[in-house]
Amino acid sequence: MPDAALRLKSLLDQLLGAPLPLRIHAWDGSEAGPPGAPTLVVRNRRALRRLLWKPGELGLARAWVAGDVTVRGDLYAVLDLIAGLLWERRDDARTLTEALRDPDVRAAVSGLVRMAGPPLPPAPPREEVRRRGHLHTKRSDRRAISHHYDVGNDFYEIVLGPSMVYSCAYWATPDGTLEDAQRDKLELVSRKLGLTPGQRLLDVGCGWGSMAIHAAREHGVSVVGITLSQEQAAYARKRVADEGLTDRVEIRVQDYRDVTDGPYDAISSIGMAEHVGAERYLDYARDLYALLKPDGRLLNHQIARRPQLDESTYSVDEFIDAYVFPDGELAPIGSTVTQLERAGFEVRDVESLREHYALTLRRWVANLEAQWVRGVRLTSPGRARVWRLYMAACALAFEHNRIGVNQVLAVRTPESGASGIPLRARTWN
Repeated sequence: MPDAALRLKSLLDQLLGAPLPLRIHAWDGSEAGPPGAPTLVVRNRRALRRLLWKPGELGLARAWVAGDVTVRGDLYAVLDLIAGLLWERRDDARTLTEALRDPDVRAAVSGLVRMAGPPLPPAPPREEVRRRGHLHTKRSDRRAISHHYDVGNDFYEIVLGPSMVYSCAYWATPDGTLEDAQRDKLELVSRKLGLTPGQRLLDVGCGWGSMAIHAAREHGVSVVGITLSQEQAAYARKRVADEGLTDRVEIRVQDYRDVTDGPYDAISSIGMAEHVGAERYLDYARDLYALLKPDGRLLNHQIARRPQLDESTYSVDEFIDAYVFPDGELAPIGSTVTQLERAGFEVRDVESLREHYALTLRRWVANLEAQWVRGVRLTSPGRARVWRLYMAACALAFEHNRIGVNQVLAVRTPESGASGIPLRARTWN
């Protein structure tokens, strides 16, 4: 009688020191666990070998990307339960080292080894990044950006929809359309920057050109948009031409460190600063400060993590670093504000859009799931699984306040002290 699921659940219960809150469906067709609970489908023994060789998040991620494990039912419900096991363990929960001192746990691990079969570790899925060289050089940043953004413009059209905006939308109501929410976000940025006809805007990390086009079309500014992605730049240039805005919008494949044609009246940096890195963040802020004219404004839209009691213990998310944003780093909002001010900026407003990003990510997941077959065809099964898992997990992280996203408005205030910010700033006039 098939019993792999029952054996696996019993072993995992012993390892966790508590009943596994998931139902398991194993490769031999057997099932075990709470009836009606979200189900983790373990398709083969190779999944166990991945977990044994890389216990925790990276092993699970490799099994998911390779298709060795999947879920049956609500993906968000499964991820919520797994988060409780991997990322939100109680302070009094025993560590793996402590657990392995328990003879029953050592027996459970031995049982997993026997169930897993051949001891050799499976090769990581081909979608996993192999890190080379130093972090955040111009070369390594180009490589990291290419990994994430050069997946294929057609694939991103499925996920992002017609707006082609790959950052947090700004929702009036949860049941609004993604396109309206993204248009409202671009308009919010434009109003915070105080854009008026004839000004020059630098859009750092311009993506597929949406902010540049909106600012030029709706506010009459001249825009330079820069990206490190060749595919994004080609797509953005075509959109600019189709809108008849080639006289007002220039799209460059260029590193922000190489921009020398300031001063600009305003700079937008939307979802780009996460790629900069903690060691280079002050230089990033100083570079943008130098590119602004006196009283020029910067709108820095950036994901933030929660601060640690001991910042020396912080480590990057293994799954996201290996499969999604290589070399990406998140900082607490307090650190970001401090670095901007150290560079010379006067920070005038900080607005949290955490709940807005959760809504945005859930819409992106729904878009991908609705066109799953086409999405797989445009990329690969593994790449599509990466994006589905990453976006769903991030939606939950925003909902549970594990991460946030903030718009920071900063000004290069002149010596006179005249910032140009209205007295009632939240009107954004």
